[in-house]
Amino acid sequence: MTAQRPSEPENNEAPPARQGIQSVELAMTVLQALEEGRGPMSLTQIAAASGMQPSKAHRYLVSLARVGLVAQSPSSGRYDMGPAMRRLGIESLRRMDEVALVSERLPGLRDRTSHAVNLAVWGDHGPVVVRWEYGAHALPITVRVGATMPLLNSAIGGVFLAHLPQQLTEPVLRLQLETDLLDAATKERVSTVRSEVLAEGVATTFGGVIPGVTSLAAPVFTAGESLPLVVTLVMPARGTTEESLVGLSAELLRSTRAMSEELGYAPRNDDA
Repeated sequence: MTAQRPSEPENNEAPPARQGIQSVELAMTVLQALEEGRGPMSLTQIAAASGMQPSKAHRYLVSLARVGLVAQSPSSGRYDMGPAMRRLGIESLRRMDEVALVSERLPGLRDRTSHAVNLAVWGDHGPVVVRWEYGAHALPITVRVGATMPLLNSAIGGVFLAHLPQQLTEPVLRLQLETDLLDAATKERVSTVRSEVLAEGVATTFGGVIPGVTSLAAPVFTAGESLPLVVTLVMPARGTTEESLVGLSAELLRSTRAMSEELGYAPRNDDA
C-alpha cells in the first residue's frame, strides 16, 4: 500500500504560522510596557499596560530581572530597563546601517506606486541623494546619486527644513543662497515650508528642481539622536492629479512610518 503524500496547500492559502514559545512573547509585552511607559513604572502600571494580572506580571518581572533585562529600584520599588537591556540596545545601534535598511524597502515602494524613489541624507552642505530607484514612468531628467539638493526648492529640502534644528539648516541655506544674512522674505518662506510640512506630513514640489516633475518627500526617523533620512517619490507632472497625489502621499507616509519603526523609532505622545 502506497502512503499518500500530504496535499499541497492551495496557492491562495496562507502558510501555517510557525510555532513559537508563548512565554517569550508574553515576556516581550512586559518589556514593551516598560518601553512605552517612558520611565520607571510600578507593578500595577506594568500589569495594566501589558494586559496581565499583577501576580502574573510579577513572575515575568522576576525572571526578566534575573537576566538583567529589567531592574527594580530598591528605594521606590519601581521597575525600569536593566543593564542587559541597555547593552543590547547599544550593540543593536552599533550594528545598524540605517541607509542600508531603508534602501531595502525602496523597491517595494517603487513597485507599489510605479514611480521613481530616492533616498537622501543630511550632508555637510545640505541634503545628499544616496539611492535612486527608477520607476515605470520616464522623467525628463534624473538627479544623480551624490547630488546635493537645494533646501528651498526641493521636496527633500523642505522635509529637512521642517525637522532639523535651525542651527543646522540656516548656515547651509545661507551658503546655498550665497548671502551672509537671510532677508525677511526668505525667513518667511522657510517658516511657511516648515509649517506646511509639519501639518501635512509630506513636502510637495511642482517643478522645483526639474521642470515637469512633481516630488513628494517624507522623513524616516531613527532611534536615538541620529538625523532623519528623507524618502521621495518622483513622478512626471503630466497626468498627476490632486486625487492621485493624495493616494501617493498616504502610501509614502505608510512606508516611511514602517521604515522608522524598523529603525527603532518610537514617536512621543505629542508626535503620534
